[in-house]
Amino acid sequence: MTIYFYKVDAPYGCFSNFSPHLIELAGKKWATVEHYYQAHKFEGTKFEYLMAEIQAAPTPESAAKIGRNPKHQPRPDWDLRKCEIMYGAVWQKFNHHLDIQQVLLDTLAAKIVENSPVDYFWGCGIDRTGTNHLGQILMQVRDNLKLIDN
Repeated sequence: MTIYFYKVDAPYGCFSNFSPHLIELAGKKWATVEHYYQAHKFEGTKFEYLMAEIQAAPTPESAAKIGRNPKHQPRPDWDLRKCEIMYGAVWQKFNHHLDIQQVLLDTLAAKIVENSPVDYFWGCGIDRTGTNHLGQILMQVRDNLKLIDN
């Protein structure tokens, strides 16, 4: 069985980085995983001031817009670290919100796929040939939560 998710208001919407689940990491509160992820693109760079702007963004969409602006160069190690940073945020989200943790655990061994029509890295893309890194991270978080539960 494969579980596809994308929009927050659709089935399995809690798997989205845009879902309204506050996380606390590095001594700061972040409204969503998306806020945390986008902000950490700029840690240690001349654009580090954007981290506070992204953290304060009123919606995950606005946080993403700031973080995706091509005028702002991400940290030089971003491509090497982005999956690790995403994993930490997703872990925090599902480790501390027990209601959605149960939703994730209830997927049992199903394959989880971010059904993004545009993202071939985090999702599967319109033709479903993408690498689905977010789905892989969710499955990894699920497996690690099961280890703790036993």
